[in-house]
Amino acid sequence: MYTDFDLMPLAGKWRHGSSTTVLNDTDPYRGDLLLEIPQATVEDVDAAYTAAREAQPGWASTPASERSAIFLRAAEIIDARQEELVDWLTREAGTTRVRALVEIGIVRATTMAAVTHTSLGRETVASDVPGKENRVYRRPVGVVAVISPWNFPMHLSYRTVAPALAVGNTVVLKPAEDTPVTGGLLIAKILEEAGLPAGVLSVLVGPGSEIGDAIIEHPIPRVISFTGSTGVGQGITRKAGVKRLALELGGNGPFVVLDDADLDRAVEAAVFSSYWHQGQICMATNRVIVDAGIHDEFVERFVAAAGALVTGDPRQATTQIGPIINHKQLLSVRNKVARSVAAGARLLLSGEPHGPTGRVLPPHVLLGTNDVATAAEEVFGPVATIIKADGEQDALRIANDTTYGLSSAVFTEDVERGIAFALRVEAGMTHVNDTTVHDDVHVAFGGEKQSGLGRFGGDWVLDDLTTQHWISVQHVRRNLPY
Repeated sequence: MYTDFDLMPLAGKWRHGSSTTVLNDTDPYRGDLLLEIPQATVEDVDAAYTAAREAQPGWASTPASERSAIFLRAAEIIDARQEELVDWLTREAGTTRVRALVEIGIVRATTMAAVTHTSLGRETVASDVPGKENRVYRRPVGVVAVISPWNFPMHLSYRTVAPALAVGNTVVLKPAEDTPVTGGLLIAKILEEAGLPAGVLSVLVGPGSEIGDAIIEHPIPRVISFTGSTGVGQGITRKAGVKRLALELGGNGPFVVLDDADLDRAVEAAVFSSYWHQGQICMATNRVIVDAGIHDEFVERFVAAAGALVTGDPRQATTQIGPIINHKQLLSVRNKVARSVAAGARLLLSGEPHGPTGRVLPPHVLLGTNDVATAAEEVFGPVATIIKADGEQDALRIANDTTYGLSSAVFTEDVERGIAFALRVEAGMTHVNDTTVHDDVHVAFGGEKQSGLGRFGGDWVLDDLTTQHWISVQHVRRNLPY
C-alpha cells in the first residue's frame, strides 16, 4: 500500500511543503481526518518549475519506446492496485464504489492512449518555391502546469498529465485541496513506481489563494491546463500572460426530450445525468427541457425514479447518492434551490441533508423556467430543473439560452432529427439518445462559450501540448527577389 502522503514530490524529492500551515484532508461522508499535509509555498512553486525546466530536455530525448514502457507499466499498476484506488476515491472524494470503478477505468484508458502519443512525427508540406522542401515537426512545448478539481480528481488531473508527459513535457500539478491524494499524490506514486524519472512530475499541495497566482503567472510554464469554475478560468485568462490555455470550465447541460422520444429511455438517462455522483460533474444535466405534449407524463415518471434513488454511505454497495464534497458546496446548492422557489419554481421532490457530516443531500426536482437559479446557474449538486418547451424550436431556444456550452443531449426516435437538432446546439458535445455525462478518451472533449478553450482526448489534446517547428530545406539555388 502506498504511504507517506503527507509528503509531495517536489523538484525531484518527496518532502513536506515549506509552509507552516497544514492541510487537513478529511472524509466528506464520515468527517474522519485522513491525513495532515504541510502545504506548499510560492518558493516551492518556483523550485518545482525550475526542476521541471532542467529535467525537460533529458526527458524529451528519452526514446519513445522507453516512455511507452513507463505507461504500459503504469496500466499494470492501476490494475494491481485497483482496490486501493477505489478505497481512496471513496474516502477522499465521497464517490460510490461503482463511480470509483468508472473513474479508474477512464484513467487506465488514458494511460493506454498515452502510449500512442510518445512518437511525434513530422509532416511534409508543398511549397510554391522551386526546389524547397517544407517539413513541419511536432515538438513538446516544454513545461506544462495542470490545475485540477475535486469532483473527478484522478481523471481530471491525469487526462492532461499523461499525454503531456508522453510527448516529452515535464509537468507541475496542483490538485484541489479537497482531493490532494486522488488528484495528485496517487498519480505521482503510480508513475514513480512505473519508472518516471525524478523531477519530471512535481505535485504542489496548497491553497489556491496562496500559490494559485504564482503557478499561473510564473514565466517557465508554456501551457496552463485548468479544469474548474468559469469565474476562476476568467481570472486565469487575465493573469497568464502569453501562454497557451487549455480550459474546461463550468457547464449548464440541457437535456432535451422531443415529442417522439422513448420516455422509458429518456427518463432513465435524464435521472442518471442529473444525479450521478451527486450531480457534481461538469457534464451533469442542469436543465431537463421537455416538449409540452409529453411533459406531464415525463415529470411523473422522472420524480418517481429520482425519489427511488438510494442515498447514504458511499461505501455501501446499494448507495447511489453520497455526500456533497464540503459544507460550502452544500450551502451553495441549497441556496440556489431556495432562490428558485422564491422566484416561483415548484419544488416537487426534496429532503433534508443527512449522514454523519450532514452532507448527503437527497435528490431535488423543480419545475421552473430557464431564469430560476437552478436553471440559469451551474448547480453542481443533486438538483434537476424541468422546463416545458412549446415544440422543437422552443426547446432549442431554451437549450441555447445560457452562457455555457459544454455537454448536452437530445432524445428522439428519429436519429436524423436528433443529429440535425444536435448540430444547432451551442455546445462542444451533444449526445443523441444518451446521457450528458459521457467521456471517451479517444474523442475531442471540451466546451464552447464560457465553458472553456481547447479540447482534451484523442490527438486533439496534442494541439495544446505540442508546438510545430517549420524547417525548410532549399535544395537548389533560388533567384532571390531583389
